Amino acid sequence: MTRYLTSTNLPTWWHPLAERAAKIEGREITRFLPPKNGDATPSAVLILLAEGGDGPDVLLMQRSATLRHHAGQPSFPGGVTEPDDADPIATALREANEEVGLDPTSVTVVTTLPDLWINVTNYRVTPVLAWWHTAHPILSINPGEVSSVARVPLSDLADPIRRVRARHPSGYIGPGFDVNGMLVWGFTAGVLATVLRLGGWEQPWEPGRLHDLA
Repeated sequence: MTRYLTSTNLPTWWHPLAERAAKIEGREITRFLPPKNGDATPSAVLILLAEGGDGPDVLLMQRSATLRHHAGQPSFPGGVTEPDDADPIATALREANEEVGLDPTSVTVVTTLPDLWINVTNYRVTPVLAWWHTAHPILSINPGEVSSVARVPLSDLADPIRRVRARHPSGYIGPGFDVNGMLVWGFTAGVLATVLRLGGWEQPWEPGRLHDLA
């Protein structure tokens, strides 16, 4: 079953990403897939791509250092599904509105990626890919949850000099990006690496700098 929802009025650069993302399987993204027993907490994130001054960009935010989970980490807007949310798309749009003031009418949802798993918190996460056709000013609505918000050019993320390997205290090593004064790692970095690959933006890079996480 395809997850490709719409291609209407998308810029040319969007199409390879949309078509490939609609067909990808979870195991092509990560080895961390939701447990089959279904006890993981449902949640969703919004991967919001827009046309910026330096080409396509993606919306990222830095979570507050005082949060209980994922404190201080760069991430996509998103969170846990609430009872009134009709589906993961509704969750992602609601959370983005609450966190950074995103106007849902400025967004065209294109497709979703397969459900992934954040094992530390036992979240089953649905990444929602969307076209920000009418970008508008955004800001942190609640500084207690979000310390800053940024639109990061995909060309910066694809730059080999920005690519790092992030080593967790557990010993796990995953992809990372040193960009906009942020070290993007973990779940968010893994999804971003997939977006770059599917969209044709990824550049060859030598696994080099190893960044140890606190």
